[in-house]
This record gives sequence, C-alpha cells and structure tokens, in this order.
Amino acid sequence: MDPRTAAYLAAGLGMGIAALGTALGVGWLSSKALEGMARQPEATNNIRTSMILAIAFVEAIALYALVVALILATKA
Repeated sequence: MDPRTAAYLAAGLGMGIAALGTALGVGWLSSKALEGMARQPEATNNIRTSMILAIAFVEAIALYALVVALILATKA
C-alpha cells in the first residue's frame, strides 16, 4: 500500500471512529440528563447547564479528529 492511500485510509478511519464515539457520547449524555431532569425537576437548570458544557467538550474531540484527518489527507 502506498503512503498516500494509507494516509487517506487513516484519515477516514480516524474521523469515522471519532464521529461514532462523539455520537455515542452525546447520546449517552443527553439520555442521562433527561433521566436526571425527570427524577428531579427542580434541578433542571443545573443539569441542563452541565449537559451543554459536557456536550461541548465531547464535540471538541470530533473537531480535533477532523483537524488530524485533514492534516493526514493533505500531507500525503
């Protein structure tokens, strides 16, 4: 396998795995936040704020993976 093909494959697989992990993380966070809101409605604002902050951190992982994938794809 030539280096260009390997770089494209690594970029695609890396971004795909990162996107899958991010989707699972956001889904799990949202599920648990909604469960917490249903159990304690008075804490809804605190739970929502924490959920949004956590989702932002999880989404940052996908952005880092995108940057690495673009670097891999353009350096090949």
